[in-house]
Amino acid sequence: MSDIQTLDSKVVYENKWLRVREDKIRRSSGNEGIYGVVEKPDFAIILPIEGDTVYMVEQYRYTIKQRQLELPQGAWEANPDADPMELAKGELEEETGLIADSMEYVGFQYLAYGFCNQGYHIYIAKGLTQGAQKLDVEEEDLRVVPLALSELKQKILSGEIKDASTCNAVGLATLKGLI
Repeated sequence: MSDIQTLDSKVVYENKWLRVREDKIRRSSGNEGIYGVVEKPDFAIILPIEGDTVYMVEQYRYTIKQRQLELPQGAWEANPDADPMELAKGELEEETGLIADSMEYVGFQYLAYGFCNQGYHIYIAKGLTQGAQKLDVEEEDLRVVPLALSELKQKILSGEIKDASTCNAVGLATLKGLI
């Protein structure tokens, strides 16, 4: 039995990237309340590494009004049930133009499960061949930035790189001894 029972659920906002629900709930104590839930499809995040070089992307993030460095990542909203490895390969090629000979699975994490159901699959891409980027219109300002792995880790430690999924992907891959 669930600790929280859903009594009613209604969609309060929806676009092609996300849906926001407001659920009327009852806790195990009997107290009722509401819970806001953001529904988004899972995404893939990729650590493309060749030798000691990691290929990052930099783009303007409207929500914080800043350009930010992060690992290539994304979802296929039109195909939310896509195979995660195919999604990772596709996002890598789309954003960087890189095609990987091998993809190593690192793990799965949730982005922010306190309010959102979105998770992400982490992959390391190796054996990279440069092809052409296939950017979506929303990514028109995206640029590829190669960094030494040690520089990437230092930028995370200094707080220059603030993307939580990038920090987590690097951290988990490091803890597992994969990079």
